[in-house]
Amino acid sequence: MCGIVGLFLKTEKYRPRLGQFTARMLHEMRERGPDSAGFAVYDRGAEGLTRITVLAEGARPDWGAAAAGLEAVLGAEVSVRPVRDHAVLETAGDGRRARRWLIENDPDIDVLSYGSQIEIYKSVGDPDLVVERYDLESRSGTHAIAHTRMATESAVTTNGSHPFATGADTCLVHNGSLSNHNQLRARLERVGESFQTENDSEVAAGFLSWRLREGDTLTEALERALAELDGFFTFAIGIADGFAILRDPIACKPAVVAETDDWVAMSSEYRAIAQLPDVGHAEVWTPAPGRIYTWSLAA
Repeated sequence: MCGIVGLFLKTEKYRPRLGQFTARMLHEMRERGPDSAGFAVYDRGAEGLTRITVLAEGARPDWGAAAAGLEAVLGAEVSVRPVRDHAVLETAGDGRRARRWLIENDPDIDVLSYGSQIEIYKSVGDPDLVVERYDLESRSGTHAIAHTRMATESAVTTNGSHPFATGADTCLVHNGSLSNHNQLRARLERVGESFQTENDSEVAAGFLSWRLREGDTLTEALERALAELDGFFTFAIGIADGFAILRDPIACKPAVVAETDDWVAMSSEYRAIAQLPDVGHAEVWTPAPGRIYTWSLAA
């Protein structure tokens, strides 16, 4: 089944409570995905710096050695902020180059995200425990995307859980299944994308990252996705300054959206959105099949 939540805060009013609201929404999706959970949080970041969120599932990595290796490759200082089995590496160096180097040179580490504004955390187990373990409720920011997973076609592992990100400040969660992901994976690897799991959702994330890197707008990238991704899907997507929702043209996977002057929220079920402030005055609708919905932060 899986459960999706997304929250995009259009004004400053609730940004200090982004994590608190996202945690409430995610709690309501526990029954849809008891196997694992994850969340991506966006904030304004620090100018000129890139954060690389990494995971060492079942390992005891030497974060200092990983940072030192990156410093030698990037020619820039790398700081480390450990968060249990995750860490956030921060540098003024090239984030995409850092991601590729870590994937190719440190088998104990999975790179979950990179960018100036995004951090991703995920783990197996009860979604409420994942929220507590990585202190989602304390986080502020502009938008967040989260997912609870019921693994029906693959093993329950942390790195196979959502969200997925392969490009700068770009992430995706997915409810559904793609039938042509192996062909797409090979095609995307030829144009420079790197993958760390067999999950079809990571391929979808890579497709969007590739199109955005090639200069597409988010809408243009999603138009290409409608044409080239074969299967059924409900996507919630984050980029540095925006949020998007897309369902395939058949739209067999559930989704509901609500919007007020202060926020836009999306979930697999309305009960998650019902936790938000002023929801009684929200416009509520079901996103149409094959229609792209996007929102952007004010400049």
